[in-house]
Amino acid sequence: MKFLKAIILFCSLSFFAFEAIHDYYISTTQIDYIEETQSLQITSRLFLSDIESLLRQRYDTNITFGEELKPKNVDTYIESYLREKISIKINGEKVDFDFIGEEYDYDIMKCYLEIQGVNSINSFEITNKVLFDLIQEQQNIIKTKINSKQKSFILTVKDTIAVLNFD
Repeated sequence: MKFLKAIILFCSLSFFAFEAIHDYYISTTQIDYIEETQSLQITSRLFLSDIESLLRQRYDTNITFGEELKPKNVDTYIESYLREKISIKINGEKVDFDFIGEEYDYDIMKCYLEIQGVNSINSFEITNKVLFDLIQEQQNIIKTKINSKQKSFILTVKDTIAVLNFD
């Protein structure tokens, strides 16, 4: 009897623990300046369930991610959404990024972006409002490695811009 109670308690705690895992709404975006190729390489990591909810709300209520399942038009939807929510300025000038694609790693979607033709960076500014329209508690962590300097920022609904100066 004690063994059965222990198993029930363990299963109950496990259930609540897994439910609580996603009480934190975060994304991470890594930005690396590669001087040799004169490019910025950007990787954004988003919870798959969050981006799925967002895409259903905005574009297609039938979108479902699953094993070996890539919804139709998802590249177009993701690119369109990221272009709307991410803005980058280098040396005071707004620049466009190329959407390279996305891949899935269990419950995470990795989105790859690139900016080519970046000769030097004296100042860098990023606005990242990804998922803020879906989740008010969302936090977007920005990690940069530019000009051999590493810096991190946490962006929220009330603070959506990170700025770096290298003067």
